[in-house]
Amino acid sequence: MQHLLNTLRNIAPDRVLENAPMSRYTTFRVGGPADALFFPASVEELQRALAAAKAQGIQVCLIGNGSNLIVRDGGIRGLVIALGEPFSELRVEGAQVWAQAGARLSAVAAAAQRAGLTGLEFASGIPGTLGGGCAMNAGAYGGELKDVLLWADVLLDGELRRLCRDEMEMGYRSTMPLRRGAIVVSACFELRRDDPEAIQERMRDLANRRRAKQPLNLPSAGSTFKRPEGHFAGALIEQCELKGCTIGGAQVSEKHAGFIVNVGDATAADILRLIEHVQRVVQAQTGVLLETEVRILGEN
Repeated sequence: MQHLLNTLRNIAPDRVLENAPMSRYTTFRVGGPADALFFPASVEELQRALAAAKAQGIQVCLIGNGSNLIVRDGGIRGLVIALGEPFSELRVEGAQVWAQAGARLSAVAAAAQRAGLTGLEFASGIPGTLGGGCAMNAGAYGGELKDVLLWADVLLDGELRRLCRDEMEMGYRSTMPLRRGAIVVSACFELRRDDPEAIQERMRDLANRRRAKQPLNLPSAGSTFKRPEGHFAGALIEQCELKGCTIGGAQVSEKHAGFIVNVGDATAADILRLIEHVQRVVQAQTGVLLETEVRILGEN
């Protein structure tokens, strides 16, 4: 690991951290230390980091801004690469918006609005980055990224490829890059012209709806569970009278049962035990097995 750290410091000494507490880099505010955390600022730096880790047999995990993620209390062995602020270039050209993987979806939606481009309003409140959002086909309020994606540049088996929307094979919280462990490094969206104020008004309406229904004041990873076919996860959990159910510092939100929140000094173990409890109870009472939408990384 020391050799890899030295290699990364040769690439960018100010963007490498050793024994980085992942609780500082996840929206749930939990997680033990990563052996090494690196913030690349270009595709070339990303490729060099991946190649160095591969040459040394060191495992690599990719994250964005740490939303939709639980890191276990034992932390992450190996290298964590965070595609964040240094990797977040964004530009608008005509009716197209292009951005790197580290750009926040909210920033991409805001840039589109300022340019009078509609189609990304649904993404304005998604607390994630473009790379992870494209990889899982993020969506909200009836919209999904597949609806507006034109193409994505993806590192697939070490090769940089440009994939059109059809080649991305985007389904509900699923894409070909996600299934194959590929990395979305940038993407381009094709949008439509509209009045900027009308777009802004729709974004305000969605923001108001989120504030009214979602526990935005508490640390979480967003929606904890995928939507089961023919059901809504939150409704099933509420039906089973699990709203407010608490284990340690983790709680099924009293505002929206589809969210598990950190109400104070929760550990990852608290959150994972609560997830398993919810899954057991809901399956026993309704016959529906809830699948987690959040990624779970690291060791106990």
